Amino acid sequence: MDIFGVFSIIGTIAFAVSGATVAMEEEYDILGVFVLGLVTAFGGGVVRNLLIGMPVTSLWSQGYLLKIAIIAMTIAFILPAVWIQHWRRSEAFFDAIGLSAFAIQGALYATQMKHPLSAVLVAAMLTGIGGGIIRDVLAGRKPLVLKDEIYAVWAMLAGLAIGLGWFKSTIELLFLFIVIITFRMLSVYYKWKLPRRSLRTATVESKQKGDSQ
Repeated sequence: MDIFGVFSIIGTIAFAVSGATVAMEEEYDILGVFVLGLVTAFGGGVVRNLLIGMPVTSLWSQGYLLKIAIIAMTIAFILPAVWIQHWRRSEAFFDAIGLSAFAIQGALYATQMKHPLSAVLVAAMLTGIGGGIIRDVLAGRKPLVLKDEIYAVWAMLAGLAIGLGWFKSTIELLFLFIVIITFRMLSVYYKWKLPRRSLRTATVESKQKGDSQ
């Protein structure tokens, strides 16, 4: 199996279980668990394919990945709740695995198709975070990947490294895989965040001034 297959399997398992867990938190039925898990695992890849010119229907040629995702979600669904809670404590780590694996996979696809660096960055980012965004929207949540600790930046960093040709061999790509996971976990542990600006305070102050007048 080539490096594409390895990263596809790792990312699929990590994100399928992540989506299934969110569905169970929201008390979805078993159909909702499978739908949310599949969307999380494959949604980013579908969006990426649309943007870089790969056939969207190539999803259906990945039968083995669909089977792996279904098996992973089934196991997650039947596991005792206590075990799921233990897994939840490590959720950020497994999510980091999925992010790193899919970001590298998306960047490799884009470089293989001879796309420019900008397309490689977008492919890496969307493959890494696209499924999570769709998952949160379907679950009625604000997309955490755009709000919490630094997330999408690490996917783009993987795309930049691959697009510039810094990582090519299997060993180099595995090293990059570990590096992205490490940075993602550091951002979780130390709560690194990108600069943000809120208009909520200004709106409240403006409303208070209007009421006082």
